[in-house]
Amino acid sequence: MRDARSEPTPQPATSASRGLHALGDPTRSAIARLLLDEPAHESTVGRLATALSLRQPTVSHHLKVLADAEILDREPRGREVWYSLPDRVAALLEEWLEPTSPADMSGALLSKIIDDLSVRFTGTFSRETVERVVLDSYDLLRRRDGNSRTLASSTAQFAAERLSARDVDHDDARSSARPIEVLFVCVQNAGRSQLASAIMRHIGGDRVRVRTAGSAPIDQIRPAVVAALDEIGVPLGGEFPKPLTDDVVQAADVVVTMGCGDACPVFPGRRYLDWSVDDPAGQPIDVVRRIRDDIDERVRGLLAEFGN
Repeated sequence: MRDARSEPTPQPATSASRGLHALGDPTRSAIARLLLDEPAHESTVGRLATALSLRQPTVSHHLKVLADAEILDREPRGREVWYSLPDRVAALLEEWLEPTSPADMSGALLSKIIDDLSVRFTGTFSRETVERVVLDSYDLLRRRDGNSRTLASSTAQFAAERLSARDVDHDDARSSARPIEVLFVCVQNAGRSQLASAIMRHIGGDRVRVRTAGSAPIDQIRPAVVAALDEIGVPLGGEFPKPLTDDVVQAADVVVTMGCGDACPVFPGRRYLDWSVDDPAGQPIDVVRRIRDDIDERVRGLLAEFGN
């Protein structure tokens, strides 16, 4: 079973920075909120797991991280271990933690997404790996657009794409029979990269597997881009702007960047292209059409290099 790559070696950090980093995870932030709502700011693994609709081992892992970051105190009482927020930490968290947004997903919904993708990737990834990718994807999208009404479906789609990317094996002897993996990257993932990916999917069909990402993605694809694609009969599908992550870069055979500078990580064995293409942001539709046609020509040229 292939699993997630090893985590980077942690760097030394102050107590405060460790605490803030630990609370950056949505599950740990939810745990902190639950403890703040308790009269004595304390609870057990079992009670927290029930409240979050998560498994006890998962909650135990997050509690250990919070305890190691000196956010929680741990106290065995008989057969149970109680975790509590020290008064000084509780006072700080009242200021640090944002109120829960209507778009925040419940533990039950996150757990369902994890369960569904665990079934989809049975035999490929462990449930723990699926859970890490789902929670990380949720956190990245929530920070970008926490008020989105499609946060749940976007999280599921983003996580599924990242897991599929992790399943690409460039060393497999059968890799010549698989689709060519292409990644298009621009700054906002709302214009150039979406134009290129939609056209390549439409023309390339099963020969290619296309992904997109942005070094600083915004909340939605630009309406002029959608209109320009519709004019030439190219569907956009359920695409939306997504953050750039290492897993999609590592999966790619070809990485095409457009205006995002050196934001894209470099992995050996990948082909990197940089297309000098104007940004359609804020441009009238006739300019967007010209940009679309420029990208269309470049995509067709790249597909011709791939052959049949």
